Amino acid sequence: MRRNAFAFIIALALAPALSQAQTVAPRTAVGSVGEAIADTYFDASRGAEIAADLETAAARGEFDALTDARDLAEELTRRLRPLDRHFRVNWAAPAPLTHPTSGDASPQVERLPFREIARKANYGFSQVQVLPGNVGLITLDRFFPIDFADPRTPARLTADAALRMVGDADAVIIDLRDNGGGDPTMVGYLASAFLPAGLDAYNVFRSRDGVEREAPLQTYPEPRPQTPVFILVSGRTGSAAEGLSYTLQAAGRAVIVGEPTRGAANPGGPVDASDGLSVFVPTGSPRNPITGSNWEGTGVKPDVEVPASQALDAAWRRALEAAVATLGPGASGAEARWTLESLTVQPAAMSLADYPGHYGGAIVTAADAALNYQDGRRPARMMKPIGPDLFSDIENPTRRIRFVRDAAGQVIALELLDPYGDVNRRRRDTPAA
Repeated sequence: MRRNAFAFIIALALAPALSQAQTVAPRTAVGSVGEAIADTYFDASRGAEIAADLETAAARGEFDALTDARDLAEELTRRLRPLDRHFRVNWAAPAPLTHPTSGDASPQVERLPFREIARKANYGFSQVQVLPGNVGLITLDRFFPIDFADPRTPARLTADAALRMVGDADAVIIDLRDNGGGDPTMVGYLASAFLPAGLDAYNVFRSRDGVEREAPLQTYPEPRPQTPVFILVSGRTGSAAEGLSYTLQAAGRAVIVGEPTRGAANPGGPVDASDGLSVFVPTGSPRNPITGSNWEGTGVKPDVEVPASQALDAAWRRALEAAVATLGPGASGAEARWTLESLTVQPAAMSLADYPGHYGGAIVTAADAALNYQDGRRPARMMKPIGPDLFSDIENPTRRIRFVRDAAGQVIALELLDPYGDVNRRRRDTPAA
């Protein structure tokens, strides 16, 4: 199968055009859409059935009122989408697109070249960071293609940089909640970063042209098959993003957190019809070698189902739990353990009256149910109580303050703690005014 025959991101070229309406003859237009489906849908017999059903509906006059090509495209999409989640009919203006601005009533708007779209989108990687507790987070909004014949292809270099940044993390979270899909070359490459070498876990795409595997032509050179992986998903997560989630879940290499995904498994590309209409036709269908199935119509089911807005916090906590279990009670697991305690401990209500004051050039004040620690011109830290005389930094839970009392129970100092063993003691000067 040709790689571009099922490139997920081609759907991006089908965005509705900004233009005046185009009048069409509905019956003729529907016939051309049906013909495109019959000629290219991955299941030839099913494609012929879909086309026949469309023509029957057109002959009954069900589309006769839809002479505006945009309205017809919308109605055809509504009818076709339940049959395959990748079906979409669009209409594009034959003339250059126009968009009014304050300086010119109708300037021409050229479509940005794909390589520029990819560059401006940072090849899909919108955020890479290491969360407190040494948990890596990669936010990936689209999957752009990798040209394995070119070792300097920007998409691969960007993927390598993102994976290296979280390469020493004790667990990795991949956020696909706003990812609608993309190219399978990136899916296979990213999956290889977390799968054992030689494992038969990659999807196989079947089409009229034959069979093609999603396994990358070159795997990630420094895979981490033991690192805990968590993938965040939502109802927006679709196509290639579902493919990565499904592959790693089926292989037992990722815990999926969030809401059920869109359920669009069968990739393809746009096929011209008539009168400016085109239809995105699925030309291949994946099968996972472990499950023997795919996610079309059902979506990827989360292992931990929570509202999408809560998925990051839920995954972060589970990633910390996994790191604590792996690293044990010693110093190597202290950062994860401290962070997890700060996120989960709910201490009883306590009075903060003993703590405000001046401590070696720093000042502590009380506000609501937290303390504010200000050291000179450094950014202030809001500290929440997590135990008797013990407080955690709300923004960075690996930072702690422990207050020290004398034999009479008076607070005489504080200690700034970090999970690596450093202790910075500050003697109390005077109570806060």
